[in-house]
Amino acid sequence: MPKIRVLVVDDAVVMRRLISEALARDPDIEIVGTAAHGRIALAKIPQVNPDVITLDLEMPEMDGLTTLREIRKIYPRLPVIMFSTLTARGAEQTLEALAAGATDYVTKPANVGSIALSLQRLEQELGPKIKLHCRHLLPEARPPAPSALRAPGVPFIARPPAPPSFPLQTVEIVCIGTSTGGPNALADLFSQMPAGFPVPLVIVQHMPVLFTRMLAERLDKLGPLRCCEGTEGQLLQAGHAYVAPGGRHMEVMRAGGALRLHLNDLPPENSCRPAVDVLFRSVAATCGGAVVAAVLTGMGQDGLYGCRHLRERHAQILAQDEASSVVWGMPGFVAQAGLADRIMPLAEIAAEICRRVAAHRRPPVHPLTVLS
Repeated sequence: MPKIRVLVVDDAVVMRRLISEALARDPDIEIVGTAAHGRIALAKIPQVNPDVITLDLEMPEMDGLTTLREIRKIYPRLPVIMFSTLTARGAEQTLEALAAGATDYVTKPANVGSIALSLQRLEQELGPKIKLHCRHLLPEARPPAPSALRAPGVPFIARPPAPPSFPLQTVEIVCIGTSTGGPNALADLFSQMPAGFPVPLVIVQHMPVLFTRMLAERLDKLGPLRCCEGTEGQLLQAGHAYVAPGGRHMEVMRAGGALRLHLNDLPPENSCRPAVDVLFRSVAATCGGAVVAAVLTGMGQDGLYGCRHLRERHAQILAQDEASSVVWGMPGFVAQAGLADRIMPLAEIAAEICRRVAAHRRPPVHPLTVLS
């Protein structure tokens, strides 16, 4: 059976060896070449014909961003997975790389304590992403039924009938969950949002600490919506968006009639912290059906059980379609479970959110209105 052919590009000899050794443990993957910088990598691509490239960001001669841009000129569809450091600079460069066409990213193992643990981390994080983005090269495997994938400790809510026959409620919040491909999807959505948006947005994007703050800063510059990384006890305001901080779960609570954020350090769910399920469950418990939720491109099933809670309370749910998703995992599970009111292209989701929020807002009462 053919294997997935990988070209490893990194200026550090130790890192090239670690990546190569970790990937060599997988019987579906083979290393067909290595390169110490971008110029060598560009020369090797036509020689070794890789199915995917792992690309370091910081290299001499030609750095990762420059190399990526050159790759995209000639090989627009070749999967490229960036390697970055868990630093503010690494986060900023990673987001730039994703915007420039990188397929995905992995953070370098740091301070893990041993070579063995570094190999284990690479094997667990890099291998699955390579297989995900080269899944067309692997034998088809039937995915398990969503009901068989319930998160531990999370109650299963029976699938409700669709489409809903219940009256829609006044919307007071929008919640969004996303993962792989999410930074670009969120950028697309934010660039379309109008001024004066009448409710707050809360967002979980699977990313580590520092990366979420950089993401929020980038989104803040894309349109009239103000965006920041969420903080403990923060008051939610209309026209503002709040990104869950890396490494912490984010929930929505009501205090004194106002919506506020609560952060916690409870165990990961769906191997994620922050987790979409945690946010969506809290929004369902706090706001009931007065919610529009959107599940965008992402790997895995995070968000499925949160959407079950939202649907149980008659919230409105949108799912990104397969054609416009980098990975149709998260929205695919929601769509296949019959929980989405609409399954639609990314380009239409911002307008649909705005339409649903506007259609279910009570007109303000003028303070001088006199009742007869």
